[in-house]
Amino acid sequence: MSRKISYSAAINEALIQMMEEDPKVFVLGEDVAKMGGDFGITRGIWQRWPDRIKDTSLSESAIIGLSCGAAICGLKPVPEIMFGDFLGVCFDQLVNNAAKMNYMYQGKAHCGITVRTPHGGGIRCAYHHSANVESWFMNVPGLIVVVPTTPYEVKGLLISAIKSDNPVIFLEHKGLYNVKGEVPKEMYELPLCKAEIEREGKDLTIVATQIMLEKAHQAAAELEKDGISAEIIDLRTIVPYDKETVRNSVAKTGRLVIAQEGVKNGGWASEISAMVNEDIFEYLKAPIKRSTSLDSPVPFAPGLEDYVGPQYDHLLKCCREVMEY
Repeated sequence: MSRKISYSAAINEALIQMMEEDPKVFVLGEDVAKMGGDFGITRGIWQRWPDRIKDTSLSESAIIGLSCGAAICGLKPVPEIMFGDFLGVCFDQLVNNAAKMNYMYQGKAHCGITVRTPHGGGIRCAYHHSANVESWFMNVPGLIVVVPTTPYEVKGLLISAIKSDNPVIFLEHKGLYNVKGEVPKEMYELPLCKAEIEREGKDLTIVATQIMLEKAHQAAAELEKDGISAEIIDLRTIVPYDKETVRNSVAKTGRLVIAQEGVKNGGWASEISAMVNEDIFEYLKAPIKRSTSLDSPVPFAPGLEDYVGPQYDHLLKCCREVMEY
């Protein structure tokens, strides 16, 4: 590899390298130009390409609507929605326009936009700025939903997303922006819709994303003290997710625990649980367990937010329970 940079710096580098390579790429969103965005992700781009990064009005529907039109005309928009919670404001543009364009025109017209947005809890942003929104889009064929965890992943997956002719919702976890990791300086791509086996194991499978991946590794290290070998899968893409990697792992271990930061009801963990039960039920040695947040909005008070959010102790308990069978 090379040097260590932060998750946020890796996103910035991916954007700059794509803008250097492809003049059709441009960035738009609320305060993304001179200010560099709420989290400083687009800092330095306006100074280099003032005509290719645009501050918009406070209208998420307008941002995504403009992006859809620009993509149909052959450009490569990378809109930023300031917080993932606000994707609800532009939901119609995403699910009724962007997601269906390729299908309606049989690929002759497409809506290759990459919608970047921060989501997730843990940094005391309260009710309207802390949601995990990936499961909102699981019922929308045509969208790709990406959830990168490491600086290495976020750069490679963002470059692949921008190059894709499909609409991509690119979810950056706020709690990961300052995390550092090894990232090559040169441009590289990581495949969309492909999971990564982070740790090999034989006794149980843990599927996780983003901040839950660290909790999964902590749980695996603790279980190892008792001679239990856990395999960890970093899903990377939620929609469409890598069924084959999950199936192969669970068929090997016979046990599955899914670590999802969002609320349990209707989450992506439910979809994976249902898929495994339908496809490879005969391989299961124990019931599938899900470790998630409580079914509640994210509170403002730090103590309450920590209580509602996903608990490491609960994840470890789930792992121990499936090993009882």
